[in-house]
Formats: sequence, structure tokens, C-alpha cells
Amino acid sequence: MPSISIRGKKMPESPIRKLAPFADLAKSKGRKVYHLNIGQPDIKSPELAIEAIKNIQLDIIEYGPSAGYESYRKKLAKFYQNQNVSVATEDIMITTGGSEALLFALGSIMDPEDEIIIPEPFYANYSAFSAESSARVVPVISNIESGFTLPTIEEFEKAITSKTKAILICNPNNPTGYLYSESEINQLGALVKKYDLFLIADEVYREFIYDEKDQHFSVMNLKGIEQNVIMIDSVSKRYSMCGARIGCLVTKNKEVIAASMKFAQARLCPPTIEQIACEAAIDTPKSYFDEVISEYKERRDILINELNKIDGVLVKSPKAAFYCIAQLPIDNADDFAQWLLETYEFNGETVMVAPAAGFYSTPGVGLNQVRIAYVLSKEELIKAVHILKEAIKEYNQRS
Repeated sequence: MPSISIRGKKMPESPIRKLAPFADLAKSKGRKVYHLNIGQPDIKSPELAIEAIKNIQLDIIEYGPSAGYESYRKKLAKFYQNQNVSVATEDIMITTGGSEALLFALGSIMDPEDEIIIPEPFYANYSAFSAESSARVVPVISNIESGFTLPTIEEFEKAITSKTKAILICNPNNPTGYLYSESEINQLGALVKKYDLFLIADEVYREFIYDEKDQHFSVMNLKGIEQNVIMIDSVSKRYSMCGARIGCLVTKNKEVIAASMKFAQARLCPPTIEQIACEAAIDTPKSYFDEVISEYKERRDILINELNKIDGVLVKSPKAAFYCIAQLPIDNADDFAQWLLETYEFNGETVMVAPAAGFYSTPGVGLNQVRIAYVLSKEELIKAVHILKEAIKEYNQRS
């Protein structure tokens, strides 16, 4: 039988989804599973988006432009401008989710064996996207004790070699919930200018910031390095439209746009119906976001408060997004997460978490950490953490 490619063998498995068969098994046994493992919001999508889909009047769902519909890109540019982010229509390419935007960006700027520096822990698919582009991830470690602040610029500088092509950040951060400050972004800007690197920022969680003193600062607002900057965005979290699979690549670098268009033409066009829904969603009133942010802030506070009641747990309150990394009093989070689904139950219920080692590329780091997404109701979060508390006790008492 022919063998698969070396690249296929080396593609990392998702730490978020690899436990799905065990969750299915638990459910088949009649157990309720509280999903703390995946960032699928339970918030309703905007009515404007749903109504736009219901009212579509098309005789033919035909191919659209590879860069996305101009009407949507124009409206999106105005959306960013209203957030004081200077972006023009021609700077935007619509993609099939933020994931495709990042794949296009990496494919456009990385050659085989080029290096990309990423502060870790990082969104696990960054490793997969880099592998697809035959690029090598060079991690710069942040730690839970500091709340996952940006590693020092000296640490970044030590990691730079002749093969370094880019730095990639997620701001606000998945999986840590950390929000990089304007000062930290400016420091990165100075570094990429010094070494003439690309700075890629995944900014899909920009709306999810919980304290009034904190503000999101976009890399698109960095001065003097406009040609070095690429922003990745998506509607998935902003409008609770994960299944729409619409994102965008944003840059003022025309060569990056032109190269990305070549990749985009291979998939012909982004989805038509979803673009119509997303264009409508841009008119979602501020009240929608006010309610969503208020809800997530309450969930964050409840989650962190409940986790802090468990002896031996170390967790910092996230500033943004809807994730946190928690260090548990266990030896192996992979084994623990599987045991929760395969063996454990508390009154017919259990929880599913994402082992955090999969969010690091440095071997042996994060083995006793998990990523928790607070996308459940407040009542369910309390129940889930109580089950987690009881499970840790039983897990550590095994012979």
C-alpha cells in the first residue's frame, strides 16, 4: 500500500479535538459531558445575520470574487475605521475562516525551513499551519506565574536567526486569555523593524475585553512598519458564528495580498451565503456586544473564583477572550482528561478539558495544565468545576 507523506505524518493532532471519541463514548453511556474544552460560544448569533440568511433571494448560488465580495470588504473596512484602525477596502481579503487567512499569510511569506517565532502557549493549530507551510516554529515561553505576559524582547531577540521570517502573536490570546498592551505591541513593532521581519497578529478576540482600563491595540496601528504587518480576523467569535467560516487577511503589503490571491484562487471563492450573513452582521447594535461582554465577564469571575477553591490549582484571571490556562495538582493532564471521559462520573456527569501540553511546542512543558473555555452558562460552570474538584481527588487517590 502506498504510504502517506512525511508532512502528513508530522502534522500535529489537535489537543482540542483528539479526545472527541472518548466524549462520544461517555455520552453513549448516558453521561452528561460539560464541554470546557472548545471555544464554541453558546451566545445566539445576531438576529440581523439570521434574518439575512432567511431572506436570501438568489436564483443561483454562483461563484463570487476570490477576494470576497467588494460590498462586504467595503463595509468591513468601515467597521475597522470606526474602531480607529486605519484599513482600506483593498487591504482586505475575505477568507474561509481565520484559519485560511493564516494559511494564506504563511504560504505567502514563508519558504521551507524558514522560522516563525511564537510566544507559547499558543493556539495549537499554529503548529499545523506552520507544518503545512514547511516552516519551523521557534517558541518563546511565557509562564503561568506571570499571567502569561509577553516574554521579554531580549528573549525574542535571542531566538532570531538568519532563517527567522516572522513573529506570530494572538491578541487577545488563545489559550491564555492574556491581552497584550500597547507598550508590548510597540516593542514587538520596534523589533520587527530592526530585523525587517513580518509581524502577524491573530486578533479574532478583539471585542472580548473585560476591564475598562484595558484596551485592544491593533498591529495595524503600528507606524513605520506598515509593509511588515499582517492581521488575521474572523467572525466566528465576534458574532458567535463559528460555523459560518468567514475570516479575513488584512495587510497594506500589496505583494502579500497578491501572493495570497494566488492561494485564494485555488479555492475559487469564500462561501457566498455566509458572506451575506456576515455583511448584515456588521450592523449589529452595540447593545448586543455590551450584553455579551457583561455575560462573559461574569462567567470569567465565577470560573476563576470556583477554580481557586480547589487546593493546588494555580490560575490567573484572564483579561480577555474566553479561555484560561489552569495548572492542576496532577502529573499528566492528557491521562487525566481521557480518564475523565473514559472512567469517571459524578452523579452521571463529567467534564471535558483540553490538555495544555498541546498548546506548547517545547517538549515536557504544560503537562499538568489544561485550557478551560468559559462558554457555558454560569450555573453549568459552577457544576463543571465542582465535578473537576471531586475528580482530582479521586484521580490522585488511585493506586
